[in-house]
Amino acid sequence: MIIGAIEAGGTKFVCGIGNEHGEILDRISFPTEEAQATTQKAVDYFKDKNIEALGVGSFGPLDLDINSKTYGHVTTTPKPGWANYDLLGHLKKELDVPVGFDTDVNAAAFGEARFGAAQDLDSCLYYTVGTGIGVGVYAGGQLVHGLVHPEGGHVPVRRHPDDTFEGTCPYHHDCLEGMAAGPAIGKRWGQSADGLAEDHAAWKIEAHYLAEAITSAILLLSPKKIILGGGVMHQTQLFPLIREQVSKNLNGYVASSVLENMSEYIVSPGLGDNAGLVGSLALGIEAVSDRA
Repeated sequence: MIIGAIEAGGTKFVCGIGNEHGEILDRISFPTEEAQATTQKAVDYFKDKNIEALGVGSFGPLDLDINSKTYGHVTTTPKPGWANYDLLGHLKKELDVPVGFDTDVNAAAFGEARFGAAQDLDSCLYYTVGTGIGVGVYAGGQLVHGLVHPEGGHVPVRRHPDDTFEGTCPYHHDCLEGMAAGPAIGKRWGQSADGLAEDHAAWKIEAHYLAEAITSAILLLSPKKIILGGGVMHQTQLFPLIREQVSKNLNGYVASSVLENMSEYIVSPGLGDNAGLVGSLALGIEAVSDRA
């Protein structure tokens, strides 16, 4: 079985083909530019690949309500030329195969559940911490949608007592993304995350905000695994700080043996930087199953 996959990011598109075992066999990437031209580059890549289905994990916000007239559209994104663009419709028209479609972070969560760190579990959360912060939610063996889709990057967080930074989110200022995404780190400290020393004060503050959000997610959703990916999480010194702070926040309230070993509960992606593309592949595999 040959399945196509698109990780449609706001900065770049990654396209690939793979099989039902989650193996990526070929890939290309190119910058995300004007919507029609970018999508056509993806279509051209797949034209001679004989794919049986396609999975797409896209930046958003997206309309994921299958009963909506604008199902499959990128909706209110500030990215020029992409607002209200029918991404799913264009791909279906040009490629004429079943298409699985979801957010990029939901796709990553799905990939980790099928082939990665949460394999054989029926729930997990996937946080991507980079230019923005997104959260994919997999619960009860399914990806979570609702009114729209999870927007966990914009949850309110309690301020670190030593932090007076105003936040970078244009909507909420000091939400999780406004306080802990890559641009917030750069603006607060005057340099990007990869330019800060491992023992810099930035990391305790960063861990505080991520732990605030993760603690709330544990209490609300009770996931069996939490996976932290994205460029900022390449700073691996964050993991022990986050685990320690989450434990302090929970203060023994959630009685689960799983939480006794935080190093196996809050983890990096089992699929590494391939989580999004393999997750999109998993969406394509699911699309074949849904049609059968």
